[in-house]
Amino acid sequence: MTYSLNWDLDSIFSGGSDSPALNERLKQLEAQINSYYQLVSQWDHSTNTNEELAALIELQETITEGFSQCNSYITALLSANVKDSQAKILSGKLYALLPRWQAAETVLSKKFAEISDNDWQAVLQNDAFSSIAFRMNEIRRDGSRLLSESEENIINTLSLDGLNAWSNHYDTIVGTISIPFEEDGNVSSLSAGQAFNKMMGDPDPLVREKLFIAWEEAWQEKAPLLTDTLNHLDGFRLSTYKLHNMNNYLQKPLEYNRLKKETLDVMWATIQKNKQPLVDYLTRKANLFGKKKMAWQDQDAPIILGNLKEKSFTFDEAASFIIENFKKFSPKMASFAQTAFEKSWIEAEDRPGKRPGGYCTELPETKESRIFMTYSNSVNEVATLAHELGHAFHSSVMWDLPALNRDYAMNVAETASTFAELIVADATLKAAKSKEEKINLLDTKLQNALAMFMNIHSRFIFENRFYSARQNGLVSEEEITKMMIEAQQEGYHDALATYHPYFWAAKLHFFIDDVPFYNFPYTFGYLFSLGIYAHANQQGTSFEQEYIDLLRDTASMTTEELAQKHLGVDLTKPDFWQAGINMVLEDIQEFMELSEEFI
Repeated sequence: MTYSLNWDLDSIFSGGSDSPALNERLKQLEAQINSYYQLVSQWDHSTNTNEELAALIELQETITEGFSQCNSYITALLSANVKDSQAKILSGKLYALLPRWQAAETVLSKKFAEISDNDWQAVLQNDAFSSIAFRMNEIRRDGSRLLSESEENIINTLSLDGLNAWSNHYDTIVGTISIPFEEDGNVSSLSAGQAFNKMMGDPDPLVREKLFIAWEEAWQEKAPLLTDTLNHLDGFRLSTYKLHNMNNYLQKPLEYNRLKKETLDVMWATIQKNKQPLVDYLTRKANLFGKKKMAWQDQDAPIILGNLKEKSFTFDEAASFIIENFKKFSPKMASFAQTAFEKSWIEAEDRPGKRPGGYCTELPETKESRIFMTYSNSVNEVATLAHELGHAFHSSVMWDLPALNRDYAMNVAETASTFAELIVADATLKAAKSKEEKINLLDTKLQNALAMFMNIHSRFIFENRFYSARQNGLVSEEEITKMMIEAQQEGYHDALATYHPYFWAAKLHFFIDDVPFYNFPYTFGYLFSLGIYAHANQQGTSFEQEYIDLLRDTASMTTEELAQKHLGVDLTKPDFWQAGINMVLEDIQEFMELSEEFI
């Protein structure tokens, strides 16, 4: 079957950046927010009924879904065309509504915090609120540390030209990056996304090296601008933490991910103890490339031995492969993926003008998702496609829940995506027809573990050190770059011959205004999904409903409670983490044994 490489956005709002339907929805959203603000301001627990509070929360849900719908659409326009100036104006128009909405949320959460414990428990026991009690408790907790309404309104208003603006500024800078590339005598200009895919995945080492040099130069040229951007973005965030008496910059990301510091520390400590096999794997891969030590740009390069031609998938072949293998674990997951392909929910075309990276975004009003990526026929891109479809499936099984109970955090969000990715990785391995092909595919699978245990660990180390330094003032480009190199050396256990000094500039995740520390949740989700995947392998499709039940609970309890309820494990102990890591170590052992004869 043939599927479109371009997504359908007209079914959401027709007309692109000039969509009359979008502008009408923005006007409606503004009116709903104003109404919500008035109702919240007038609401008083001592005089108003539970029915009135239920109506208030229903309007809150309507606004949440409307804002998400509009934001996803506008973001999609900008992702597909970074030079869509009208879409940037629409984004500003949408975010101009935020302060009023946030002001209403401030008032409501502060009012929740003022209710006595006994009265609060009585509220939660009401049928209208018992199913969202966990989330209402979180709102009440946050309300206890908020400043006055006027002060919070000032912060939220300033955020538009502060935190949010600096994040958007990053996208603008990325849109100006053009990397020259010469191939077969033809010179072309690559966008950041195109250059990255080719730099990390091209089978020719000279192409990778040449592009990496040009890549570093491009980001170094923009580094003064990006130094300001990173300093002011995180400086704004740190200032708001201080105003709310949050002196530990990890408090917010841990609360957002509903995770204990103890759990995070145990996860990283267990990973740290198991890095030597990964070092051995990297060294062996470098040896297969004829080098003593791995260069940065060679980490994800394919291993092509003998006459092997690297396996590739057209977009249509990737779709069929994913659907077929999802079906072995979950027919519902396979059916959902087929719907996503058939209804053109995926933007995959490889062309200039797109932003780098990939993501999945929700459209709650139409109960759909959209997936953005730049597809290039490699096994890695098949995995990325499966990853994003995992995100979309996670959302799909929750559409009938209250909006508050769909607000799952990033760490558990990465569980469904990584689970989907593992299905595809193992399926490609099982289909291998020779030892050379199996080595190639094992390497592709291990690249994920390498990213989770080394690359992302280095990001976490870097961000920790940057935040610590930023608390004492602005951090220079030279200091930031030095921190990045040292973090990579530590995260990679000194396994590389070369590092990526301007990685801090090139990685979008450091510049996202929404979720701080956009790193450790990936590693958590990867290891958490390994535990789920092992369980699923034992049960096959009979695990489907169990899996869906777990996904549906991801926004209704702490992460530790989720693991205990659905997997019967204690995340504060190293045993669970080690069990997941052991699955990776088995793959490394097989890789080492199979590749021995080729060095």
